[in-house]
Formats: sequence, C-alpha cells, structure tokens
Amino acid sequence: MVQIIALISALAIIILGIAKLKIHPFFVLLLAAIGYGFLTGMDAQLILDSINYGFGDLMSKIGLIIFFGVVIGVVMEKSGGALVMANSILRLIGKKSIHLAMMLTGYILSIPVFADSALLMMNSLNKVLSKKANVSYAGTTAALALGLTATHVMVPPTPGPIAAAGILDADLGSVIGWGVVVSILSLSTCYIFAKKFASRIQIPYQIEPMVNSSNLPKLWKSLLALIIPILLIILKSIFDYPGLGLKNHFPYPIIAFLGTPVIALLIGAILSLLLPAKLDEKVYSATGWLGEALKISAPIILITGAGGIFGKMLQNSGMAEVITDGLSGIQLGLFLPFLLAACLKTAQGSSTVALITTASIIAPILPALGLDNSILKTMTVLAIGAGSAVVSHANDSFFWVFTQLTGMTIKQGNQIQTAGTLIFGTTAMLVIFIISQIID
Repeated sequence: MVQIIALISALAIIILGIAKLKIHPFFVLLLAAIGYGFLTGMDAQLILDSINYGFGDLMSKIGLIIFFGVVIGVVMEKSGGALVMANSILRLIGKKSIHLAMMLTGYILSIPVFADSALLMMNSLNKVLSKKANVSYAGTTAALALGLTATHVMVPPTPGPIAAAGILDADLGSVIGWGVVVSILSLSTCYIFAKKFASRIQIPYQIEPMVNSSNLPKLWKSLLALIIPILLIILKSIFDYPGLGLKNHFPYPIIAFLGTPVIALLIGAILSLLLPAKLDEKVYSATGWLGEALKISAPIILITGAGGIFGKMLQNSGMAEVITDGLSGIQLGLFLPFLLAACLKTAQGSSTVALITTASIIAPILPALGLDNSILKTMTVLAIGAGSAVVSHANDSFFWVFTQLTGMTIKQGNQIQTAGTLIFGTTAMLVIFIISQIID
C-alpha cells in the first residue's frame, strides 16, 4: 500500500509540476522519482544508485539514437528536403484526393520532422491546395494534423517511440514495422472524420506567400536519410527473428552492425548532409543546423533519462511485486499502459512526456501484466503511443500551434483536434488489441 500511495503522489507531483507550475519536465520527473524513493523507505545509497544507473543505462541505449534522429529531421527541414518529399506526395496522389494527400504527407513528414515544425512548414501549401480543390480548409488541416500525430506517437525514429522502446527493451525494428501497420489502419477512421465531419466547419483564411522553392535538393537525396536507416534496422530485426536461422549466414555480422539503431541513424545523419546546397558553417557549426539539433534533442534526452531514473526507482522499491499481488486475477493487459498514458497526456499535455513516464512505470511490471515477451513488448510501446495521443487540448503546445496558425477558435480546435486525437487513439488501441490476440 505504501508503494501505491507513493506512486500516486509522484504522478500527482508530475502532473501538477508540468501542467500548473510550468516546471521543466526533467526536474519534475527527477524530483518525483527521488521523493518516491524516500516515501517508500529506500535507503539513500539505493536512491543514488537508482539515479545513476537509471539514467546511465538508458542513455547508453538511446541517447545517441535520439540525437541522430533529431539531426536528420533538422537538416531535412532546413535544407528543403522535407518540402520536396511533401510536394512529391501531393503530386503523386493529386488534388482530387486532397484529404488523403495531406494526411499521408503529415504521416511521412512527422517521422523525421517534429509535428509542430511540420505543421508550420505545410500550412501555406495546405491553404493553396484547399483553395484550388475548393474543399474545406478545416478538413484538410484535420487530415494533416492527424497524419502528423500518428507517426509522432508510434513510429521511430520519432523521439517519443524511440524512448519508450528503449525503456521497455523492445526491438526497434519490430516497433517500426508494427507501428506503421497500426498507425495506418488507425488513420482510416481519422480520414472519414476529416473528410465527412471536420470539413463541415468553415474557417475564413487568406493565402500566404509560398516559401521560396529554388535550390531544393533532389527527391532521391531527401529519401535516403529517412529510408536507409529504417531499412537497416528492419533488416537486422528480420535476421534476428527466431526460427529463421539467418544468424549463421555470411552477411549477418555486417547487417547486425549496420542495423544496430545507433549506427543506422548515424548513417542517416551522414546521408542527410548530402541535402544542403553547400556544406558550410551554416550546417555543421555549433551555431548552425547541427548545433540547433543539439539544442532540440538535449531536453528530450534529459527527460528520457529522468524517466529512466523513475523506472529504476520503481524497480528497486519492489513495485513489481506489489503490482503482481494487486493485479492477481485482474486481466488489464495492454489496456493499463494505454489508460495510464491517456491520463498523463490529458493531464499535462505532452505526448513525449506521457510516453516516457508511462514506459518508465510499466517497465518493471511487464511480467505482472503478462507483457514480457518480445512481441507484446512491441504492442506495449504502441499501446502507450496510442494513449499518448488521447487527447490534445488546451494544455498541449501543438493544440495552440494548430488553432493559432489556422485561425480556429478554441471551440473549433476542440471539435477538430481534440475529437480527432480521441478517435485516433481509441481506434489504435482497438487495432493493437486485435493484433495482439491474433499473433500472441
């Protein structure tokens, strides 16, 4: 009972600190973890060990992975590579299917580029195409935003899913593969919502000047930095899959090295440097694009490390045994991580914080929930991702970017973004549950 009360108190501190007091999530998670340790009677040395090993062990797995992923995104955005990909998708699908085009564009762009930045980057183009196709700007914006949300919470190398996969020790290639399947299936309901319901809302808007598209990189260069790392990671997962016997084949040592996430994403970061028209200090200096990537990734890495400390503190306090006893006879399974992530997302606003915090809490109790085999670890990451989308409202920074950029009222934002993320998250959880019943 002491551990449960301490955990509830720690979660209350996290939500209050981030949502109300506006304290940086790293400090809130760190202090909540330390407070939890003392409340549960852990001695000072064990608390210090939990801090050091919780942070250090997790950073050794995913610290560089997150940084290299951010580098790819920043370079693709700054060089125009992301815009080239977006334009190619829109040309391929055509203006007649503008909702599908915007959803797919958002879906792909949000893998390397942060959702807020991708929405800012695509807004002018979205307005122009909505005008030309004579469709509701609200509907196309809903499709774009929900496409952005889907990969933001489910598909690495987006930082949140990478962090959750690292904390839960889930295979990254499996998370990528199943994340794509689940998120695409889940967007089917979002497509209907955007086209049939969000499109009923009319928003007055003005066409803005388009970004200068001169000197943009070639499409094939833009795709290399994104596709090659993902293919290498997935290929390694295939070679590692039990029963296939591929580990004895000649290429395995090479594939095992290149497909290790930190090497694969390093290769992607190097390939992204082919995109700028000129590779100079503007790109590689401390004040250039790589320096900006470091500034963007540092808070994410620190928050993830603090989540690792929280998880290690829970593990060392004996929380797993408490949960095992408490959940005996109750089969919550994948719904517990989903509901916990949804509560944290709704309460404090950040999907990334919800992903990291939930994964940290769930990691020590995976065996108690019956989720400790390889495929169910993957499904747990995705269930947390689904929960971390539910729901985007006034305490979410993306909600304000969404409404202020488009000129929507708060009511319209709730009708479109809040309702849309609820539909996506609940649909995704249903898809995950069905898949888990079939493949487990």
